[in-house]
Amino acid sequence: MLAFVSDLGAAGTAMREAFPALERLADVLVFTRSGRISRRGEAGRYSYLVHGAGCRMTGPGGIDVDVDFVGGAEAFDFWRLRCYGQSLPTPVDPTAEELRAAVENLKDVLAEVRPGWFTVSSNHDGPAGADVSGA
Repeated sequence: MLAFVSDLGAAGTAMREAFPALERLADVLVFTRSGRISRRGEAGRYSYLVHGAGCRMTGPGGIDVDVDFVGGAEAFDFWRLRCYGQSLPTPVDPTAEELRAAVENLKDVLAEVRPGWFTVSSNHDGPAGADVSGA
């Protein structure tokens, strides 16, 4: 799960570097709807696709990081985490129970923004280095 958090951070950084006017990643929705940026394109080493209420960013090696925006925050659910795991070079497919346990163990890193939807806690400085990409 921390690998997802790390990859989300890297994708967000690439988007903000490619589009310096983005104050937060959620601004891609406004920029896309106003025509300031294309709905799909490239941002550094990432391709992106703005969809409905979110954005899928595909990085090096085809790793997909997909989020919706809830209250301006990048939010993800178990389905998005499973898609991320399946896109890894060595795919993983954690069960719902494994994902729930991982979320429970990362209460200091993640915040639940609505039932079943999570975001990186605002008091979290970044991944602590543990590789738990399978959960």
